[in-house]
Amino acid sequence: MPTRIRLQRRGKKGQPFYHIVVADSRSPRDGKCIEKIGVYNSLTSPAVIDLNFEKAISWIQKGVQPSDTCRILLSEKGVMFKAHLLKGVKKGAITEEQAENRFQQWLKEKEEKAESEVKQNITKVHSEVKKRLEAEVKANEVKAQKVALKRSKLAKELEQAELSVETPAEVAVPAATETAVEEPKAEAQEEKPADMPVVEEPKAETPAPEAAAGTEKEAPPTEA
Repeated sequence: MPTRIRLQRRGKKGQPFYHIVVADSRSPRDGKCIEKIGVYNSLTSPAVIDLNFEKAISWIQKGVQPSDTCRILLSEKGVMFKAHLLKGVKKGAITEEQAENRFQQWLKEKEEKAESEVKQNITKVHSEVKKRLEAEVKANEVKAQKVALKRSKLAKELEQAELSVETPAEVAVPAATETAVEEPKAEAQEEKPADMPVVEEPKAETPAPEAAAGTEKEAPPTEA
């Protein structure tokens, strides 16, 4: 039966993770498997590879071929290198102690490389954040300068507008002229209402001329 080490998809839509399984190559991708030997999550940074190292070595030694993706994952964890060293031990090329020393040295170099990569990623992230902050500060400074320039221009325009406004001309007072003093007008007679009847005032009787002459007193006689 052709058996392979391959990935089996799990997780939600848009959030996948994978099981590393040993399964029949003729079975569906997400179908029944022979054994699960690990988990791979590509959504994290760095990606997580949780692998049962001993089971993976035993299946590789039995001749099970991994898929291309699983070969990369197994090489990342050192399974393929350890299997290669164990083949050399079987052939008598190296001893088990030498194989173990080589594998431990490889693991140490791998860990140091991973740590350096993590540090580089951290410094890269920090530098990007720093650059972004500097760019924001510069943009804010430029914006503040533009606002200040605009305000100064507006202030100048307002000053010029105030200066250009013409002041109202003073009204010329005519030369000293004798002002005619108007006499107070007689008070208008009170208008009588139309309904009131007109009363005629009695006319004074003039005395007759004879009566007026008799009434004159005679002058007293003057002494001789």
